[in-house]
Amino acid sequence: MPEYEFRDVFVARGVSRAAATRLLTEHAEYGHWELDRLRLFPDGSRRVRLRRRVIRQVRATW
Repeated sequence: MPEYEFRDVFVARGVSRAAATRLLTEHAEYGHWELDRLRLFPDGSRRVRLRRRVIRQVRATW
């Protein structure tokens, strides 16, 4: 089972859709995050949950 770490990002209601897309695209490209969940509130604000896979290194002893 893969292990993930999560990051919550809050986007205020005054932020345009294009600006929010740019913000999430930068997180995806440079931080290797992917969209897990997006919640749109009635006032227009958004709560975005991003996730990325945690890769554990196995220490090899010879």
